[in-house]
Amino acid sequence: MDNFHLCIFYCPLDRIMDHTVPESDNSKVNRLQFPQLALRRRLGQLTCMSRSALKLRSWPLTILYYLLPFAALRPLVRVGWRPTSKVAIYKSVPTRLLSRAWGRLNQVELPTWLRKPVYSLYIWTFGVNMKEAAVEDLHQYRNLSEFFRRKLKPQARPVCDSHSVISPSDGKILHFGRVKNCEVEQVKGITYSLESFLGPQTWTDNLSVAKASFQDQLVTQEGNELYHCVIYLAPGDYHCFHSPTDWNVYHRRHFPGSLMSVNPGVARWIKELFCYNERVVLTGTWKYGFFSLTAVGATNVGSIRIYFDRDLQTNSPRYSKGSHNDVSYVTNNNQDGIPMRKGEQLGEFNLGSTIVLIFEAPKDFTFNLKAGQKIHFGEAVGSL
Repeated sequence: MDNFHLCIFYCPLDRIMDHTVPESDNSKVNRLQFPQLALRRRLGQLTCMSRSALKLRSWPLTILYYLLPFAALRPLVRVGWRPTSKVAIYKSVPTRLLSRAWGRLNQVELPTWLRKPVYSLYIWTFGVNMKEAAVEDLHQYRNLSEFFRRKLKPQARPVCDSHSVISPSDGKILHFGRVKNCEVEQVKGITYSLESFLGPQTWTDNLSVAKASFQDQLVTQEGNELYHCVIYLAPGDYHCFHSPTDWNVYHRRHFPGSLMSVNPGVARWIKELFCYNERVVLTGTWKYGFFSLTAVGATNVGSIRIYFDRDLQTNSPRYSKGSHNDVSYVTNNNQDGIPMRKGEQLGEFNLGSTIVLIFEAPKDFTFNLKAGQKIHFGEAVGSL
């Protein structure tokens, strides 16, 4: 047994940090200070290790630090040890691998007798309204994937004609408003960079040298502003998404990335969460200028599907961190890209996730929303 373990064995941690011993009692001072020096020496040895070895050695203590009651390991912090942050621990979870495994599990065909109990449990847990589903008979869904991607009855989601922008999906409004200082809020008080989220502005040739900021580059008409709206899809929501307005899609940008949860609680916890996660950015124009819709992936949502783009493949096993790939829908024979009409089917998730709208509009554009409200596909988002 080395000196470090002998010291821990003979002297409790709370006494190790005791600096109130009278200086006159030299023997007692030496006896109490030696373990503190030994602890610092051992921690110094840990900091010299490789990053992977350091994680391996420090994580058991980190887990105990967060789990044990009454801050039992706080004395270790006083001598220089620092626990791995909860955010770092969460980021290290192999969410992409877990999502691919979940995707394969979802595609396993369930025995007919097991379908109703499994789906009924899911319906009860997440509050799914099966009366809106085009197919109400649970036995008709062969696997969980088919159930997640269930279609709705045509009359279940009437499309609002009196407003220029409608909700592309069911979900919860996390945030909305004007884009300010090139930053967008994912939840109240937590922002992310507009340029990091959308990537470099290369989808058009209308860049003006005089325009200083990335936000200004997106605004094409004098007097317009840039607006945004964030919609969170819970696991029990309808998982398809539709066109929020009449517009032309010119470009698709796919960012491979993490698949962390986009639950509002996690979104408050991790800054720029949407910039870390895998996402598909569709950009184009509507009658007032720039318009974009971004489908953000999340844990167990490795599959993002765009109906008119069969080449899109998400949650691949290998990808380069920070990379993205672009596809243009504008060709010599098709200068209009992909025309989309308001309410037209656009794509789907395999589970709940997030839709982010970023668009240009005149200054008198107003939102017909409240933060935190539940919204359904087809309901009004805003208009002039």
